[in-house]
Amino acid sequence: MTDWLGPAEWTALWLSLKVAFWATLFSLPFGFGAAYALARGSFFGRQALNVLVHLPLVMPPVVTGYLLLLGFGRTGPLGEFFEDLFGIIFAFRWTGAALAAAVMGFPLMVRAIRLSLEAIDQGLEEAAGTLGASRMRVLRTITLPLAWPGILAGAVLGFAKGMGEFGATVTFVSNIPGQTQTLALSIDILLEVPGGEPLALRLAIVSIAIATIALTVSEFLAQRVSKRRAT
Repeated sequence: MTDWLGPAEWTALWLSLKVAFWATLFSLPFGFGAAYALARGSFFGRQALNVLVHLPLVMPPVVTGYLLLLGFGRTGPLGEFFEDLFGIIFAFRWTGAALAAAVMGFPLMVRAIRLSLEAIDQGLEEAAGTLGASRMRVLRTITLPLAWPGILAGAVLGFAKGMGEFGATVTFVSNIPGQTQTLALSIDILLEVPGGEPLALRLAIVSIAIATIALTVSEFLAQRVSKRRAT
């Protein structure tokens, strides 16, 4: 199995897993917060939030990557803030690839979680509130347990998107072997190298397998949410 891919390709695969994992881990709390606000909230700017959340789905990924470069680059306001305060550098680092993956997967994550929240009978939450439960206790004991299939589905979709992200990543952090060269970027490079097609095909098969597993799990969880909504 180790001979099926070269060292550089294995590095790209493990880097992709690392990027997708951290992108999903750090974006999930924000994804739940945005989904909860859209599903339960009634406030000024709700529609603007909805548009902002879904912008990465409709904008060209290159534009998203360019905006990330402007904001989180070494001279960008947010980039300087994170570097000075936390020592985190995004531009041309794997952390930047994780940020790009998180941004691109965020809309899919929010949508899955939002659908799960909307499928919950709000009467259960209201009943708990009338019995004296605080909003945080209702969230912890009722909302989160009932919404977990959608939360997990959103995490899976975000992870899968992070594994396959290309446009925003290459624009923001370039294609540096061992640093930012993920699975998708490695395939792109191999297609430009004479004789690289067999390795590119193998990486494509790996990508298809990961995406298929992720979509299967997500669909299974989505069906659970649909069944709960129908009852």
